[in-house]
Amino acid sequence: MPENYSDIFIKDIMTQDVISVKEDDPVEHIFELFDKYHFNTYPVVNNEGKLKGIIDQDIMLEIIMFHHIHCTKQTHMAAVRSLGESAKEIMIPHPVTISPDANLQDAADMMLKHHINRVCVVENDKLVGIISKKSIISEVYKRKEAEWWSIYSCCC
Repeated sequence: MPENYSDIFIKDIMTQDVISVKEDDPVEHIFELFDKYHFNTYPVVNNEGKLKGIIDQDIMLEIIMFHHIHCTKQTHMAAVRSLGESAKEIMIPHPVTISPDANLQDAADMMLKHHINRVCVVENDKLVGIISKKSIISEVYKRKEAEWWSIYSCCC
């Protein structure tokens, strides 16, 4: 029988110390972040901390390789991004978001539906955290392991 994870809330397992990018950060700074921290996605926020978009590895790779891709394979968006100088000019606007009061099942469903590995957690339009597939898997595993130990430790 499938487990019900509706009692695990995003606010309890999300990463709160999110490394984000400001809208006006130059593309060079974003490359440095990708090199330094090795995350796959960075949220883009304005000066008030409101989420404006995301920048992922695909965008950065597209920028790097744009002039090496045959012109028939280039898209209009790739061309626009290749000329971008700031985060605002290369980001994906309107990213998929979730509330900190949503539950683990909601987040997992959203990630599977949209084929994404992480979701920005937003409250009142402000970025308050990020939840990843890895976080969800770790939390479920931790609970399963605790359950397993409680069952088998009482029998010994």
